[in-house]
Amino acid sequence: MMNAHTKRHLPLFLFCSIAAGLGAATPKCPAAEEKVAGLPNILWITAEDHGPEMGCYGDRLAVTPNVDALAKKGMLFKLAWSCAPVCAPARTTIISGVYPPSTGGQHMRSMVRLPKKMRFYPTYLRERGYYCTNNSKTDYNVSTAGPSGWSESSRKAHYKNRKSGQPFFAIFNSTVSHESRIRSRPHKQVLDPAKVRIPAYHPDNAESRQDWAQYYDVVSRADAIAGRQLAELDKAGLTDETIVFYYGDHGSGMARGKRWTYNSGLSVPMVVFFPEKWRHLAPKEYKAGGKSDRLVNFVDLAPTLLSLAGVKPPEWMQGHAFAGKHQTAPPKYMFGFRDRMDERYDFIRTVTDGRYHYIRNYNPHFIYGQYVGYNFVTPSTSAWKRDYDAGKLNAAQSHFWKLKPPEELYDLRADPDEVHNLVASPQHAAKLKELRKAQQDWCRSIRDLGFLPEGEIHSRAKGTTPYEMGHDESKYPYDRIFAAADLATMRGADDLPALKKLLTDSDSAVRYWGTIGILNRGAKAVGRSQRELLAGLKDDSYYVRIAAALALGKFGDKADQRRAVDSLVESAPWSGPRDVFVSMAALNALDKLDGKAAHMVETIEAFPRSGGTSPHGRYNGYVARLLAKTLADLKTGTKSPRPKKP
Repeated sequence: MMNAHTKRHLPLFLFCSIAAGLGAATPKCPAAEEKVAGLPNILWITAEDHGPEMGCYGDRLAVTPNVDALAKKGMLFKLAWSCAPVCAPARTTIISGVYPPSTGGQHMRSMVRLPKKMRFYPTYLRERGYYCTNNSKTDYNVSTAGPSGWSESSRKAHYKNRKSGQPFFAIFNSTVSHESRIRSRPHKQVLDPAKVRIPAYHPDNAESRQDWAQYYDVVSRADAIAGRQLAELDKAGLTDETIVFYYGDHGSGMARGKRWTYNSGLSVPMVVFFPEKWRHLAPKEYKAGGKSDRLVNFVDLAPTLLSLAGVKPPEWMQGHAFAGKHQTAPPKYMFGFRDRMDERYDFIRTVTDGRYHYIRNYNPHFIYGQYVGYNFVTPSTSAWKRDYDAGKLNAAQSHFWKLKPPEELYDLRADPDEVHNLVASPQHAAKLKELRKAQQDWCRSIRDLGFLPEGEIHSRAKGTTPYEMGHDESKYPYDRIFAAADLATMRGADDLPALKKLLTDSDSAVRYWGTIGILNRGAKAVGRSQRELLAGLKDDSYYVRIAAALALGKFGDKADQRRAVDSLVESAPWSGPRDVFVSMAALNALDKLDGKAAHMVETIEAFPRSGGTSPHGRYNGYVARLLAKTLADLKTGTKSPRPKKP
């Protein structure tokens, strides 16, 4: 390892020869005044599935001495969001520097292509001469036209493998706090379950206490791993040369944390340390032991990295650099999203100003707690549903198992558990209006593709990329589709004529939202729209057919219910013209018809579990999961909540 003096005087030709050996993406040689010695090392220590339940964030139950010490000599951000409350979309946000709803990569475990101009941030760092290592998770929902940019990406990837004198960017990702570790048994208990605080939205039962206590235990393990990474850096004599970040990848693996767009699912610890040598690159408010009020989102990480490396973030990146040469003024708002989670569809957008948190539910005809098989393995999740079914829960604890309201507004300061919805509060009307507009403006600015059924993101983008399709008005008339979705999901009592008018639109997404609007308004609206919904069963779009069938199946008379089931059974098999997205949408609808399709069980059991059309293998396990749960529910007649009357 060269000493600091040698590195400062590294000849430019030697730097270029080092850069040329880095691999697939040959770096461009920087100008003479921007030598390797002028670039900081950057270390990211990340841990999965844990929020700011750490000592440095004021949690008295947490045992996290290593990150606490890092925060004491560095700085933490009081409120940082993962943008998405689940790993793959959150990681997609980081690697790309854009919001996944603008690229079509927002659905949990999908795969869409990015435009050629969009490159993952490691490619820019390598062009600057960095050795970029990822240890080891990728799990992105998008792919670029070229290489991902990593010098190494594996469980053995390490900055020590770089060339002598070469700056590094390194990620070490810990999985010890992952959701699966909360439910791992047997577990040697450290924190006494009797001492944990049960959030107002969770029932206070043995399973909740056990899982919350175990969550704190695994966060302590993540902290210990961070301590070892920091000690290794120090032993190598690199602490004074290296900028360090510590953060979690989204909220806790407890239900209503991970996967949900409450603060409990989006809020993460974000601690940064800038050694004296690189203090000029730190956030403007940086001071040892400080706490920043700046809102920091995962979409900000890629532009911040480039800024630290002296690279101006490209105009297409949608985040704000909060450190480095090109740091920007703090943003006024921070945004988040939720779309398909594994086999279950949803569509939520959210915004905060740091105190108030606004949530817009575009699928209010679905409950929060839809059955996601992987989540229900956690004992406290199943026990929560058990206690709800037994009628043991209060209103705050029951909310998760009921249909969503179109809008929610919470005061994070007065109500950190977010159980008191302020939407109807007159004194908060101005704030509601402000944040509603901020959310709508954001969706419009990024050309949010979530207003299309997932399959149409792919079909409309044929021959191009979803991002480029989203910016083509002829393929994606955003304002028309957004207006339809907004009307459809607010549950107005007197807007049925306007909804029916949407059913004649030339755009299938507009017709889809018009149909969803009738469904959202319940039995009376469905009864007054029977003719239109029956016509919808024959629409050119499978998604319109499925929405019409769900409306008739839930609220129509017996004859209409029969027609609805027949339509869904025709749409659901994963074969022929019905791709994986159509099959998933139809099976989700069948599962929500309680036992009304029970007479078709033998037919449904014969549906193919694999082999149909699909754009990528990552989608292909969901049909089998849906079939298994749908058949089980149809056989038992499991009940689903009905939309509230407007």
